[in-house]
Amino acid sequence: MSDFLVALGLVFAIEGLVFAAFPATVKRAMTHVKETPDGALRIVGILSAVAGIALIWLLRG
Repeated sequence: MSDFLVALGLVFAIEGLVFAAFPATVKRAMTHVKETPDGALRIVGILSAVAGIALIWLLRG
């Protein structure tokens, strides 16, 4: 459980740095996300999840 909390903290830290360093770019990206079809977002989400699980499996397996 502590590994999960560390990973969650790392996600928040990286996301916070991106928002702090590039606020205008993040706003533009959010606009593009709103205009992207749900199906495309779903595919990107699934692929990202699979890539993350594969990376964890490779590093921890």
